Amino acid sequence: MSTRPSVLIVGVNYWPETTGIGPYTTGFAEHLARGGADVTVATAMPHYPAWRVDGAYDGFSRMDEHRNMVLIKRVRPRVPRKMSVQSRAAFELSFASRVRPAMRDANADVVIAVVPSLAGAAMAARLARRRHLPLGVLFQDLMGHAAEQSGMAGRAVGWATASVELRLARSAALVAVVAAGFSRFLESGGISSAKIRHLPNWCHISTPTRQRTEKRRQLGWDSSETVVLHAGNMGAKQALENVVEAARCASVAHPRIKFVLMGEGSRRSSLQQRAAGLSNLRFLEPQPNEDFPDVLAAADVLLINERPTVRDMSLPSKLTSYFAVGRPVVAAVRDDGTTAAEIRRAAAGLIAPPGDPRALLEAIVQITSHPGRMSMMGAAGRRYASEHLGESAAARRSVEFVSTLLSTR
Repeated sequence: MSTRPSVLIVGVNYWPETTGIGPYTTGFAEHLARGGADVTVATAMPHYPAWRVDGAYDGFSRMDEHRNMVLIKRVRPRVPRKMSVQSRAAFELSFASRVRPAMRDANADVVIAVVPSLAGAAMAARLARRRHLPLGVLFQDLMGHAAEQSGMAGRAVGWATASVELRLARSAALVAVVAAGFSRFLESGGISSAKIRHLPNWCHISTPTRQRTEKRRQLGWDSSETVVLHAGNMGAKQALENVVEAARCASVAHPRIKFVLMGEGSRRSSLQQRAAGLSNLRFLEPQPNEDFPDVLAAADVLLINERPTVRDMSLPSKLTSYFAVGRPVVAAVRDDGTTAAEIRRAAAGLIAPPGDPRALLEAIVQITSHPGRMSMMGAAGRRYASEHLGESAAARRSVEFVSTLLSTR
């Protein structure tokens, strides 16, 4: 950037959250700061994926932090313990109302809204309109599709939410999407392809450093076991009940296959109850950033599981990390969905029908029966991550996005 513009980013997830979209909004802001912009982020207290505010932020309703040349203005929304349409709406509205003063205080030449939060993005759009500033919208998820496809809401709520997303996109000078499939939804709603940019998420984790055998020993994973690991959120969209039932099938037919569910989420407690008595399934707490790549690399197969209704609401953020560590992926997802398309593009794994635990187990058995194929898929994923999902390319795309926004003033 030739001058030093002021950029305001509004999004509900940010550092120190290590899963979901938080790392990508963080990276986006820091790329712009390193590229010569004065960056302010208006965001929530860290709360994801546990859906409770990080204890380090107890006692604060608002606070400002500085990190890596970015000013972070935090507010404390009402974080629900159980997720439903009503609790999600209350969370969205509380964030939007509480982030408004933080946005008002910020200097800005351009405003960038990250979806989710949709209500926060709508507040950002209102600020941009009042100040006559260019608005950019970055869609990490399609929340209308998410409400319907994740099973949280019916078609009417999904349609109404999608309508708000389209109105928001029409009001923007530029729109960015993290998955190419999102463009179809926007274009079908009348958004010109000329103002849509593809800003894929990048590999934000470091390279594994420890020997796999050493890490497996530390984790208690026997060398004779085949470890199938799911990392990340345990919510409605992931429908990990399917994995529990696959483990139940495997306990009889393939007892050397072990399943590990690592992370937090609204469904974790119910999943633990469902898995009671299964010796081939264990739960693992979220790992520190410095250990996370080594844990992924220590597994034999990395797993993605989605509800059968999920098609194009989001692209799992864990995919970039999975590809980067060079382990093969098995995904129980829709064959015509965004996730399947990305895995095929990388040639990094197998697709199994969603909602069918026996089919999931069969795919795992199929891939683990051919060690050479596993190695080829893992190498293909790592190569794809290196060539297409590098952070330097993401930084360049981020700066170009904001430079184009500035040119629309």
